[in-house]
Amino acid sequence: MSPRADRTGGRLPVDPDTAVRAGPASGRHRADWVLAVVVGFGGAVGALARYAVLWVMPTVTGAFPWGTFTINLSGSAVLGFLLVMVTEAFPRGRLARPLIGTGVIGAYTTFSTFCVEAVQLFRAGAPAVAGAYLAGSLAGGLGAAWLAMGVARIALRAERWLQEELE
Repeated sequence: MSPRADRTGGRLPVDPDTAVRAGPASGRHRADWVLAVVVGFGGAVGALARYAVLWVMPTVTGAFPWGTFTINLSGSAVLGFLLVMVTEAFPRGRLARPLIGTGVIGAYTTFSTFCVEAVQLFRAGAPAVAGAYLAGSLAGGLGAAWLAMGVARIALRAERWLQEELE
């Protein structure tokens, strides 16, 4: 069974906003290129934003990596907020998730740097700092995403209420 096949032999669903279609070139081929350009543009923006944060908050060997921590928690929050807004408020916005979710947030957040910094903290003789970084990043990222999703849902309810009141 291929990694993308389910137990029934069917194909697992993919994100419809980022699915690249296989097959002969057609009008859909152009849409795939548009998605690639959008993700690339978002990735450039996210990478520059990450660089800016790390420039302002550089990591010192053996110290808590506040820059990466800030990046990953703020990225989790933005992604949580975005997913609620895109899926519940703007389900037809086909470019928002690839642009912001895959491009900007994908390039902005950094799991690999998080892992390397944790290992470096252990090697630098700071296991307590490494443990705090690992636990804080995991709990903080989940908490930031959960909180942002809640805020987005409250904002959507307020928007719907306001729409009803103004009609």
